[in-house]
Amino acid sequence: MKKKVPIGNERFAEFSQENFYYVDKTMFIAELLRNKGKVNLFTRPRRFGKSLNMNMLKTFFEIGCDTSLFDGMKISQEKELCEQYMGKYPVISITLKNVSGLTFEAACMQMKMVIGTEAERFAFLEESSRLSDNDRRKYRALIHLERGVYAMSDMVLENSLQTLCVLLEKHYGRKVILLIDEYDVPLDKAFQGGFYNEMVSLIRGLFGSALKTNDSLYFAVLTGCLRISKESIFTGLNNLNVMTMADQVFNDCFGFTEDEVREILAYYELEDAFDTVRDWYDGYCFGGVSVYCPWDVMKYVQALRSDRHAFPENYWANTSGNALVRRFIGKADRQTRSEIERLVAGECIVKEVSQELTYNELDDSIDNLWSVLFSTGYLTSRKRLSAKEHLLAIPNNEIRDLFVSQIQVWFKETSRTDPGKLERFCSSFLRGDAESIERELKGYLWNSISIRDVAVRNPLKENFYHGMLLGLLQYETEWEIQSNMESGEGYCDIVIETLDQIGVLIELKYAGDGDLEKGCTDALAQIRQKNYDAVLRKDGMEKIFCYGIAFYKKNCRVEKN
Repeated sequence: MKKKVPIGNERFAEFSQENFYYVDKTMFIAELLRNKGKVNLFTRPRRFGKSLNMNMLKTFFEIGCDTSLFDGMKISQEKELCEQYMGKYPVISITLKNVSGLTFEAACMQMKMVIGTEAERFAFLEESSRLSDNDRRKYRALIHLERGVYAMSDMVLENSLQTLCVLLEKHYGRKVILLIDEYDVPLDKAFQGGFYNEMVSLIRGLFGSALKTNDSLYFAVLTGCLRISKESIFTGLNNLNVMTMADQVFNDCFGFTEDEVREILAYYELEDAFDTVRDWYDGYCFGGVSVYCPWDVMKYVQALRSDRHAFPENYWANTSGNALVRRFIGKADRQTRSEIERLVAGECIVKEVSQELTYNELDDSIDNLWSVLFSTGYLTSRKRLSAKEHLLAIPNNEIRDLFVSQIQVWFKETSRTDPGKLERFCSSFLRGDAESIERELKGYLWNSISIRDVAVRNPLKENFYHGMLLGLLQYETEWEIQSNMESGEGYCDIVIETLDQIGVLIELKYAGDGDLEKGCTDALAQIRQKNYDAVLRKDGMEKIFCYGIAFYKKNCRVEKN
């Protein structure tokens, strides 16, 4: 029986205990031990296996671990290393990805829950003969509950991780390994919620005591998307060892390499899907190595096992917050819009990428947002040109599809700023005024972001213009508007029925060769040949207008039958 496809599994033990397929990343442990600093920060986009790797570290180092979980793994070949480190250290492991309260008070409560829950794993400290009465009181302060909620004071919270390290070292007689996953999520949520400064102060105090003035710390590992500047939360921390996507060390420890993807597909007898997987989910570059998004690969493998003809989907859009893309496009000026068009078309742009930012700096310059899009995986580096300059591109079809869909949302929102103009545009369809429709549509196109005619397949281009036009027409809330509706012998792009019993059929074409007239002619011929008007006549529409609309870049032509 084939191993189960892992989807979202973050506990290392599950892979062997519950028979899940595992891509062996255990040599990350050896590489970490050979290259570690006192405090190690790994920045990678979400959904690239950071949480699973952190749980693997906990499973390997923690006293009392099940060493059999690593039998047959690559790390088991490092006999001397395993003997020296496996199961030899107390480990504190927390994730801050759920510290996402809408207010600072709510976020603090969630932070207390995260740390209090981890502290309760070490209940033996309350009875430890190696701790003093005062030590045990400190421990009880970490797990104290009032009305079922962790009630540690602000001072106790700020020093909680250091306190727990000190108590564990006293009990075990060994320094502690501290793992903090998704360290930057509370800062991201606080920035969006308007309490960023308060959260920075809390995180700075928490990390300062745990990472800077903690004699009980052996080493620490942190993961996140962004490298927040030292001036923000790592003040005075001179021992920070940062590994970004641009660094060659650890370049194959997060995400799947091409060889690993080929092995996965061969195992599940899906080799013929490799080209599709590569086009949709590859394209990231970590330290010169081509990397696939693990979440997306496994989701598509799962779909293919149920249906060998399953289409690839945009799984990223369903799992990762896309507020950054919307924020970025919303700030776009004419030059930036042109750069986005080039990216969507498959071209590259040269930009400086800052390795250190604070969230408060994001709005200072549009260039900061390019850096954030790179750090969070919406853009990738095709080539590093200097210490800061990169040749940036959209990594694959999945992220390109996400950009296009977000552009449509942005366009829909900004186009509604002039309701009078929109009303005139929509009413033109009911008057048979193709000339006015064309004139207004060209105006919208010129002031929007469009799809350039480079490296982008025609269906994606047509979908973009389809979504844009649909968003404009939906201004008329009393119209019944259907997209890709079955009618006659096929599916018409847009079908409209009004209360005045006027029907409208719209067929769109992307004129890749620039021949807009032919595009319109083909669209109208398709309406006639496939009898798209059948459904409108059946519904009692007394007047029917048929429009063929052809697009090419920022230009269009509209013809009426």
